[in-house]
Amino acid sequence: MKILHTALAIALAATLAPAAVAHDAGKGHTKVDTVRKATERFHDVRVAREAGYEPAADCVTGPGGGMGIHYTNERLARDPRIDLRRPEVLLYEPHGDQRRLVAVEYFRADADGRLETDDDRPYLFGRGFDGPMEGHEPGMPVHYDLHAWVWKHNPAGTFAQFNPRVSCP
Repeated sequence: MKILHTALAIALAATLAPAAVAHDAGKGHTKVDTVRKATERFHDVRVAREAGYEPAADCVTGPGGGMGIHYTNERLARDPRIDLRRPEVLLYEPHGDQRRLVAVEYFRADADGRLETDDDRPYLFGRGFDGPMEGHEPGMPVHYDLHAWVWKHNPAGTFAQFNPRVSCP
């Protein structure tokens, strides 16, 4: 669905405060390391496309920096389960003809579609997703999302929506 591609490319203007990286208790590594290991193969955009991730047309910037180009896996975005190792969206920063993987985004539609309730807010990394928020374009549901800057340092915080070090041409 092209709607999710474009819709996920448009973000809220608010930026989350810096947050500590969540640790897996007793395992000696971070959950961010788990995500890096699971998404390492997607540094090659062709591999991401083969795995079902399709690009949005636009590179997203906002008041707090940029996000890059969203590549959405529609099948994962429709699945009600959340899997740390299988983010619904991959974010790539354009560099000429190249795309560099910089972050992942987790996406979940709101169960009742109401902005005033949040009893189904998803959690990862020990924090709640942003939302519920209206869809960013016609046909996109009320939803939650969470960005994780696992491949490019974000001085605004690992889970901030925008990264001041990401730009779009």
